[in-house]
Amino acid sequence: MSKIRSVLTVALCASALFSASSFATADSITGAGSSAAAPVYKIWAAEYAKAKGTTLDYAPVGSGAGMSKIIKHEVDFGASDFIASAADLKKNDLVMFPTVITGVVPIVNIARIGPGQLHLTGDVMGRIFLGQLTQWDAPEIKALNPGLKLPNRPIHVVARADGSGTTYHFSDYLARTSPAWKAKYGVASHFDWPAGTITVKGSGEIAKTVLATEDSISYIDYNYVIDDDLVGVSVKNADGQWVTASVDAFHQAVMHSTWYSSGDFSTEINDLPGAGTWPITMGTYIAVPRVAAAGERAERTLRFLTWAYLNGDALARQAKFVPLPERVQASAYREISRVMSSSGEMLGARTMGNLVN
Repeated sequence: MSKIRSVLTVALCASALFSASSFATADSITGAGSSAAAPVYKIWAAEYAKAKGTTLDYAPVGSGAGMSKIIKHEVDFGASDFIASAADLKKNDLVMFPTVITGVVPIVNIARIGPGQLHLTGDVMGRIFLGQLTQWDAPEIKALNPGLKLPNRPIHVVARADGSGTTYHFSDYLARTSPAWKAKYGVASHFDWPAGTITVKGSGEIAKTVLATEDSISYIDYNYVIDDDLVGVSVKNADGQWVTASVDAFHQAVMHSTWYSSGDFSTEINDLPGAGTWPITMGTYIAVPRVAAAGERAERTLRFLTWAYLNGDALARQAKFVPLPERVQASAYREISRVMSSSGEMLGARTMGNLVN
C-alpha cells in the first residue's frame, strides 16, 4: 500500500476525492493502437481479468489508427507511441498520459553477423533509409566496422507502411543525428519511402519480413527483438559510446530526461546524455475522452489503468518494458483525475480515491 499512498497522494493533493463505490460488474474494455505496446497490455489484461473479472479486447492496429478510433469514440481508449500535441488534445477533448517506456532498435539480417556486432551511427542510418547508401560494404559502413566482413550485396530496407509511433521516434532520432535525413524527411509517423523500400504494416510484419529477407535492415520495438530473436545493431549514443538496446539502457535514458527530473512526459527521450543510455528510447501513451459519454465504461477503463500503474511494474518488466518512475506516474494520475462524466462527475478522481481509501 505504500506505493499506492505515496504516488496518489502527490497526484491528488489538488483533487477532490469522492466516497468509495463498488466495482462495476464484470465486462470488457476495448482499446486499439500501438503494436509496440501490445505485449504489456496483453500481460496486464491477463492478470487483471484474474483479479477483477474484467477483460480487455485490444487491437494492435498502429498508433495512427488507434488515435483515429478514440477520436471517433469507437474504443474505450486509444494507444499511441507518441503524444498528441496540446492543440490536438484540446481540439478532440482528450486526456493523454504514458503507461510504460521502451525503445526502438535498428535490426538487420546479414549472414554471420550476430546481435550487437554491426555498428551504425544515426548519420549513416539516415543515409541508408534515404537510399543514399545502398551496399553493405559502402565505405561509410566499413569505416564503422573494421573488424567485420561485410557482404558486397545490396541493402534491402524494410519500413512501416502504416502510421506508426515507432516510425515517429525513429525518425525523430534520425532528424537529430543525420543532417541528410533532417533536410529530406524530418519527423513524422508516416513517410512516402524511397523507391525500392519494402513496406509492411505493424511491428509483427516488420519482424517476419526482416527474418525472411537476407541483407535487410529495419527498425522495431525492443520486445520484438527479444521475442523473435532478431539481430539488433550497436548504436553510438550522445556520449560517443557504442551501446546495445536493453531495459537498463532505456532506464538510463529516462534518468537523464525531463520525465525523471520534473515529471514532464511531453518531451522526447531521444539522443540524451549518459554513457549507458540507449539513444532511441520512447514512451507509449493512452488517450481517453476528457468527458465520457458512457460514465460506467470510462470508470471501468480508468480502474484498469490505475490498477496497472499500481500492480503492473513487475509484469511490465516481464514484457521487456520499463515501468514509469513514480514522479511520472504522479503526473499521469493528475491527467486521469481530469476525466469526468457528461453530468460533471469527476470519474478519474473518484477512481483513484477508491484505490486510496
